[in-house]
Order: sequence, then structure tokens, then C-alpha cells
Amino acid sequence: MTRRDLLKAGFATAAAGLTLPLWKAFALPPAKPGEELVPFLNMPRTPPNRLDWEMLQDWLTPQDQVFGVQHYGIPEFDESKFRLEITGLVNKPMTFTMEQLRARAKKDQLMTLECSGNGSSPGFMNAVYNSKWTGTLLAPILKECGIKPGAKEIVFFGKDKQEELLRPATKRELKVEVPFGRSMSVDDALSENLMLAYDRNGAPLLKANGAPLRLIVPGWYGVANVKWLTRIDVRNRRYMGKYMGRDYVTVRGERRADGIEYVESSVTRIRLKSVIGRVTRQPAQNGQIPLRAIGAAWNDGTEITKVEVKVDGGEWRSAVLDKTPHEKFCWRFFSIDLGNLAPGKHTLVSRAFDAAGHVQPAAEDDEIALKKTYWEAYQQWPREIELA
Repeated sequence: MTRRDLLKAGFATAAAGLTLPLWKAFALPPAKPGEELVPFLNMPRTPPNRLDWEMLQDWLTPQDQVFGVQHYGIPEFDESKFRLEITGLVNKPMTFTMEQLRARAKKDQLMTLECSGNGSSPGFMNAVYNSKWTGTLLAPILKECGIKPGAKEIVFFGKDKQEELLRPATKRELKVEVPFGRSMSVDDALSENLMLAYDRNGAPLLKANGAPLRLIVPGWYGVANVKWLTRIDVRNRRYMGKYMGRDYVTVRGERRADGIEYVESSVTRIRLKSVIGRVTRQPAQNGQIPLRAIGAAWNDGTEITKVEVKVDGGEWRSAVLDKTPHEKFCWRFFSIDLGNLAPGKHTLVSRAFDAAGHVQPAAEDDEIALKKTYWEAYQQWPREIELA
């Protein structure tokens, strides 16, 4: 099948209701009579295990469209012997089996998870997905352990390990095997929404997605949601592992009176972002083609107040944000009827606004143009189409 045939077939299936979404009420807007998908130009087909915006039917992402990033590969271990340790500056160190964690009070958390490099190139625009996570809250466990005075950070270690060159600038090279780790402040770790998750969308986690246990941090980029979680360590000083002190660090220029000053910051909370995921058309009328765009917007949980769309550099026009579903840490779908367009090539782009006053920047704006690293790729992303 050609790309166009594939899109037509998938859209027709959705319009006919032959494939029911996980939560029927949470599907994308239905197709209109005679409506067809318009493929994007100069965009590679979505590879396996990535979100396919043009074929997506569900508000909660199916497993076959879930991305996975492994920094040290998928570790091998006996899940029946898996344990979670709480160590460091606590009054009562604890160890949990999976049976003990599953026996604790359960909570569901709806959340969009995004890779912080998502959108850094045309071939990497679909490392994001929406889920219902099930697990037990982290804060009650930390309180049971009793965090000692003087604790500054909490470090989350995964089962995955690899040898790293830790001090390449010294005369003596130091190579040691280290676990994957990420840290956050004690206050952030005690947030009421952090979770130790073992299920996704009502089914046990797959090993590729972090089974049997992973950390879930609503509103933070995927790297903070540590997979194969085995140890939580409370410390009185900053943790500077590779993925805190060297990688997942954004280098951004800031304008000063005497020039540009570059500042490094850790990749943590998700930046405000939107993307047009699907464009549809109806049959031409008097030489003009009715067009509609559908997309999604998401961020760190701050209320998204508006999404705007413009065509071919024209005026920004307000899209319609779906009233439901509407969950704090999840994406919001939007749609807009763009009217009748002439045959030929066109460029469409969206931008999102939130209640804190943030506006999704264009690639030419300083906060994107002066960024030297590809993390936090939340710029507006133009979509090109051609109407026949």
C-alpha cells in the first residue's frame, strides 16, 4: 500500500468505528462525511513503537505506539526476586517485594509522557504518549521511612548499569560500572502525585517499559520517570551522575547588555508544546478545498488556555480545545476548521498558551534559537501539505 492508501484505510476504519478506542468517550474527533486524510510532505513514516499521529484513534495510547528509550539497555534479571530498597538518610530503611507494593493502597494517574528530545528533528517527532498508570504513591512510603534532617535530594536508581568514564580530564582515567540514576529535591519527591507504577492502561507493565516497577513523575520529561526502579536513596548533597550532571542538561543563551551569556540547566519539567497531528480535507467546492486540522497540546500540568493555528503566514486563529477529556497532566486535543484553500502547497503551524502566561515559541525566538542542545524541543513545528 502507498502512504496515501495506508492513511485512507486507517482513517476509514476509525470513521466506521471498527476499532474501538480504549476509552470510547476519549477518542479523537470523528470523521465528517467524505473527509479524507491529507499526508504531510517531507515527513518520514512513523517507525514501530512510536506515536503515529495520522493513524492515532485513542486518547490513551495503545502499546504498539509507545516509545521506549534505554540508556544502558534493557537489564536482565529474575522478576520474582526483584526488590525495591529505601536507603540513605532515613530513620527506617525499608525493602519491598512487588507483592508488598501491590498490596498497598492503589492510585491511578493519567499522564502524558514525553521524551525531552522529542521534536528535535523531523524523524523524531513522535516520542510521546498518554497513559493511565496504576501503582502506589511514593510520599507515604518516604514518610514511613522518616526522612532525616539535613536531607537535600532523593536519588532514584534503576536496575540498568553500564561502565562509564567518570573523570576523563584527570591524568588517571576512572572507569567504573554505574547504575542509571536521576535525582530531585526532597520537596519534589514528596509531591502528592509521584507514584511507583506497575500497570499501564489496566495491564502489567512490559519489561521494555520498565517492568516490574518504574517511577512516575507527572509533568516531568520521560528521563525522570526511572524504569526498573530498584533503589531510592536519600542524600544530603547533590547527585551528579551522568544523566544529571552531563547529559540531559540544556545549554541556552540569554541576552545581556554586553552580549549573550550561556547558562546550563537540568532537564526536568515538560515545556509547553503543541503539534498539528492530522489534517483532513473534503471534496473540492468551486475549485477550493475545505480543510480541518486536529492536534494536541501538553505541558507540566499548568492549565492550557488556548491553542492557535495559522496557515501560510496569515493571521493566528483560535482552535477549539476539547472540553473532555480534560486531565491536569494529560494532553488536550484541539481542532479547527480552516475554511476553503486553493490547490497547491500550504504550511500550517500551531502554538499553545497556558495560565502562567507562557506562549509556545517559534524556532526563531531566542529561547529556541539560542539553545545549543536538542533537549526540550518545544518550538512551534510547521507542517507542510499539498492539496490536489
